[in-house]
Amino acid sequence: MLDRAHLKHLHFLGIAGTGMGTVAAMFRKIGLQVTGSDQAVYPPMSDFLRDQGITFHEGYAEKNLSPKPDLAVVGNALSRGNPELEAVLSHRIPFVSLPELLRGWFLYKTRNLVVSGTHGKTTTSTMLAFLLEKAGLHPSWFIGGVPLDLPAGCHHGTGPFWVLEGDEYDTSFADKRSKFLQYLPELVILNNVEFDHADIYPDLAAIQKSFRQLLQQVPQNGLALINADDPNTLAVAKDAPCEILEVGSGPQAAARYHILKEDASGSRFTLHGQEFHLQLAGRHNVHNASMALCAAHTLGISLDQLASILPHFKGVRRRLEVRAEANGITVVDDFGHHPSALRESIAALRAKYPGRRLWALFEPRSNTTRRGIFQNELAQSLSAADGVYITEIARKDQIDPEMRLDPKKIADDIRKAGRESFYLPGPDEILQDLLPRLKSGDIVAVFTNGSFGGLVGKLATALQKRN
Repeated sequence: MLDRAHLKHLHFLGIAGTGMGTVAAMFRKIGLQVTGSDQAVYPPMSDFLRDQGITFHEGYAEKNLSPKPDLAVVGNALSRGNPELEAVLSHRIPFVSLPELLRGWFLYKTRNLVVSGTHGKTTTSTMLAFLLEKAGLHPSWFIGGVPLDLPAGCHHGTGPFWVLEGDEYDTSFADKRSKFLQYLPELVILNNVEFDHADIYPDLAAIQKSFRQLLQQVPQNGLALINADDPNTLAVAKDAPCEILEVGSGPQAAARYHILKEDASGSRFTLHGQEFHLQLAGRHNVHNASMALCAAHTLGISLDQLASILPHFKGVRRRLEVRAEANGITVVDDFGHHPSALRESIAALRAKYPGRRLWALFEPRSNTTRRGIFQNELAQSLSAADGVYITEIARKDQIDPEMRLDPKKIADDIRKAGRESFYLPGPDEILQDLLPRLKSGDIVAVFTNGSFGGLVGKLATALQKRN
């Protein structure tokens, strides 16, 4: 545990990241002096930090550590050779990673609910925190996204529960284990397990090993909620030392959900004999909701109360978020970048907007999709749209040519499957080519885990100028 009595000033290296920034703001709210630095700090994070009264520096330098902080919090994007990190080490300033900070400051004394999996963890953790908050349990939470229904992505509540989005990515320059191994779980949700993060995991077996390590931390009187429909997840949970609750849509699930209807109003489904309404579309979101509902129910919240709370949940920024509607054209912003996530998001849009033409605009930006690992799978997922635009991979020169994704081939393969498909070098070229093709009734879904050169905002502005 951290010696909290002697820690008055925290300095965050990498403060502009969503997780780092929201945690820094939480510590500022509980009365600590908080400073930080990052290579570049842009709106909205720069505005957010200023609003919280946090002093931050652009660019990494030794001088940012004056006055000397009591503890440095080092983001996982930093590596040896960073001048500020080297100064932390040289001057023997105590340092921790972000997960270590949460663990040492809070998690030894709280009941920790860790939401994990390749997909859906941000939405599911946000939903679980929302359910507990509206049920009056006053939870704390740490979420790696921007909730639409909660005041911030990180919050210190007065109740006994912490809801934590459990990321399988590595912890810091000094600790290459998954972040979620720091979180001391009483309950784990394991949504699904697929290959991802090709920059740090060599294969699916390595990812499964990390999730197994997470389940091995759950005490015997704890609980793991497992996706009953996913063989990879079932394999991971096979030797778990705790009670298992299998949640899914198939007959093998102990907690089985049935989707009754999907339309523009969202999704209706049953679980444990109770009917629920969710504003979000898509089978994957029904699964996310079922996991969150089962977890909340095991903590003592009645099904009737959960059924009254869930319809008010709006979701998370950049998860099928409608960003603009103009001239009968709807622009949707989505974080999807893995072929499975793209497939489910496109299916959700089909259910929500039946009969409307759907354009998918995709930026291969993640460390996995920049590589050719999912060359065929990406083409298959994107071909479920009526028209597709794909751009050049981000940071192309960092990937060996023989290992790179070939976005032009994806566009060609989709075109051979009978869909309109275009490969263009960047977002501005996509915008110029797409605008004349758009007509009233179209849906334009922008898929990226980055900014895609501000394409969503540029598209929204261009459509509004048509009025």
